[in-house]
Amino acid sequence: MYLPEAFQKKMKAILGEEYDDFLAGFEKPRHYGLRVNTAKITVEEFKELVPFHLTQIPWVENGFYYEEKDQASRHPFYYAGLYYLQEPSAMTPAHVLPIEPGDRVLDICAAPGGKSTELAAKLKGKGVLVSNDISNSRAKALLKNLELFGISNAYVISEAPYKLAEHFEGYFDKILIDAPCSGEGMFRKEPSVMKSWVEHGNDYFVKLQQEITSYALKMLRPGGMLLYSTCTFSPLEDEQIVSRMLKEDPDLELVEPEWYEGFDHGHPEWSDNNQELTKCVRIWPHRMKGEGHFLALLKKKGESSRLKERQTEKAKMPQELFDFLQTVKKPLALDRLEIRQEKVFVHPDCRRDLKGLRIMRSGLLLGECLKNRFEPSQALAMALRADEYPNVLYLSREDDRVIRYLKGETIDLRDEESVEKGWVLICVDNYPLGFGKAAGG
Repeated sequence: MYLPEAFQKKMKAILGEEYDDFLAGFEKPRHYGLRVNTAKITVEEFKELVPFHLTQIPWVENGFYYEEKDQASRHPFYYAGLYYLQEPSAMTPAHVLPIEPGDRVLDICAAPGGKSTELAAKLKGKGVLVSNDISNSRAKALLKNLELFGISNAYVISEAPYKLAEHFEGYFDKILIDAPCSGEGMFRKEPSVMKSWVEHGNDYFVKLQQEITSYALKMLRPGGMLLYSTCTFSPLEDEQIVSRMLKEDPDLELVEPEWYEGFDHGHPEWSDNNQELTKCVRIWPHRMKGEGHFLALLKKKGESSRLKERQTEKAKMPQELFDFLQTVKKPLALDRLEIRQEKVFVHPDCRRDLKGLRIMRSGLLLGECLKNRFEPSQALAMALRADEYPNVLYLSREDDRVIRYLKGETIDLRDEESVEKGWVLICVDNYPLGFGKAAGG
């Protein structure tokens, strides 16, 4: 593989004797990874269910290597939101950030959603996730992936960091910054990234990283934790950004995450010689089965107080919506229900004025109220379990109707399949794919 000469020269200076091993890795095949959605299925259940050739990723409990021949992106279980396809190194930041149910969490550069989906799964439906990306088009992919994972307590927002800071100063218990970077760890997986590296270099991204981290620090509560990560090897974008954060906020301290054999420490000698930087983590592609990553876990001194859930009055709802919700067994916070332009939402308990922000989704979209009828949404279907809805069609993964349904085609019921007229939850091996409407078989 061709690598820019300037990149080779820099990496040789950084790695020294390890450089030849690093370079040889670019001629080897890439590693394919998937992460189990523990909001829908346990790791043990997943291993029993899927037909893939899986090998555990040693440092991520719900992460697995799979083989390219498994075609994991085409399997019905992918469309049921049982897993997310993610480069193995990139699973590490969301895994390391210690999320607890009830936390208020920000993923500030979230698209396409690989890290947000894991943060949300760890919240277990409690607390609130603000999942943001400044790019509106990328935020649409983010929304789709959160919806696929059945996430009900997220705000999907598309704003610049300074706008978020205006609304969320001192608000978040946990913040993840997977920063835009020069992407040196992506050269093997996506060679096109090299063109951007040649055009922009590292300095262009350093300015972005400095801006994003400064605003993120304003939004972190006392006692809160922030994880900074990149998929680049440049000390300018890694150790030196972390060092800058430590100087910017004297209440910050680095926390050394749980260690795994193969991780490398951060290198103070590549920054200002602050020995605390050894608590950062570097993943090198010639040492571990992944493309490489950098991460630093920081904690803000002080105590964090947890907000209790608010109790508010339940909104009045049309009869057709009430009748439908009577059939749903999933607990829904109907005291936070809102009907806006016929669309019905259940909001997370945010307690901040969000007017002026570009919000693409607030909580769970239940569906639409249309002329004396209610149409449930795809988002609701993906947030349900099969036993939380009374009218279910169970299909096996081998049933050709699964693919036809996913293509939006009409499917026929068999004589032995009894479902009632109206909205039916379509499941593949007990996991929802979406709603369909039964009429005349």
